[in-house]
Amino acid sequence: MPRVCSLTGRKTSSGYRYTHRGKPKYLGGVGTKVTGKTKRKFRPNIQTVTAVVDGSVRRIKVSAKALRAGLVVKPLKRRYAYRPDASAESPTEPEVLSDQAMQADPEAETLSSSVAENESD
Repeated sequence: MPRVCSLTGRKTSSGYRYTHRGKPKYLGGVGTKVTGKTKRKFRPNIQTVTAVVDGSVRRIKVSAKALRAGLVVKPLKRRYAYRPDASAESPTEPEVLSDQAMQADPEAETLSSSVAENESD
C-alpha cells in the first residue's frame, strides 16, 4: 500500500538538503556558501489505525496530524457493546397507560387502577 493518509491525502514529497560552508555574517563572517545539493524525501508520519469507516470497523492508514486533529473515529473496545440494548424493555416495571389510551380501550382503565393499587401497597 502507498504511504498516503486516507483522510488528509498527505503523502511523500521530495526536496533538497543543502550543505553550507563558511561563517554567517551575523556571527562576523563573510557569509555562507552552498557547496552541495542532495535530493531527499519528506515522509509523513503514517500510522495504521483501526477506525470506524462508513459504519464498519476497518484498518486504515492515517497521518499523525489527522489523529491529533481528531479526524479518526475509533471503535469501541468491546464487541458486546454493539448488540442492541436488551435493558430497554424491562418486564419488572408496571405498565402505565396515558389518558388517551384509557379512553380508547375500556379494559385499560381497570388495568391502570390495578397497577395503582399495587404501587400503593
